[in-house]
Amino acid sequence: MKVKATVLCENSVFSNIGALAEHGWAVFLETDQGNLLFDTGQGLALVNNARYFKKELSSIQGILLSHHHIDHTGGLMAAMGASGPMPVYAHEALFKESYLVRGPKPKYIGVPFARIALESKGADFHFNKGFQEILPGIFLTGEVPRKTDFETGDTDQVILEDGKFVQDPLEDDQSLIIKTAKGLFVLLGCSHAGIINILNYAIEKTGEPRIHTVIGGTHLGPLSPEKREKSIEALKAFHIERIGVSHCTGIPAALRLSQVFGDRFFFCNVGTVVEAE
Repeated sequence: MKVKATVLCENSVFSNIGALAEHGWAVFLETDQGNLLFDTGQGLALVNNARYFKKELSSIQGILLSHHHIDHTGGLMAAMGASGPMPVYAHEALFKESYLVRGPKPKYIGVPFARIALESKGADFHFNKGFQEILPGIFLTGEVPRKTDFETGDTDQVILEDGKFVQDPLEDDQSLIIKTAKGLFVLLGCSHAGIINILNYAIEKTGEPRIHTVIGGTHLGPLSPEKREKSIEALKAFHIERIGVSHCTGIPAALRLSQVFGDRFFFCNVGTVVEAE
């Protein structure tokens, strides 16, 4: 399977005057099985950047969502407007009501559109919980088992239950796995399930022990230094050929990964193109 991934939405942009950065994540995928869009960013940059990098959203065969947060789903309406009627693959908890309680008042961080409004634009939702093959050799993980003792999630990302805020387990967090001749090409959303849990699960479900490429949000940024080091130490055991970090990784964690992985590490920002065969 040949893969060409172009980052359309991410927190930073360099040397591409006219392209926009936003706190979010979206990747345009060109594969032997057709074109796909993985996540949609906040909605401010997607269409502009697709046009800037000459990626036709009308050419995609489907939209794949890593989880429900607004910085990954906020561009969904714009994507539908550009693509026309389209299958949208997502966890069945996509439309849950969730909040961030990091500041002085709770902030809604779920999908910013009603399901009926998206469906009126042509969104054909295909909901899942388990591992599934979207196209030959292209898989969504579904719910990833949480097995490590150091990937515990964020206590300030919450949902309402019986009128009270409780920690959102983010069971809807899923990643995209593509089989290539050189090993797995793994696209992370925010790794709320834990990057180590995700990679172990990808290997278990595909039977492919080689990991050629990992790109996306590692969610190492919000972790304590102790938990971050545990994750990075565990990452070394996978013998990853290339790791391109983005979005929720954070600068300190990215610098640490650069130290550990050397020339196998890269920043994965707006306009970054990553290919595998």
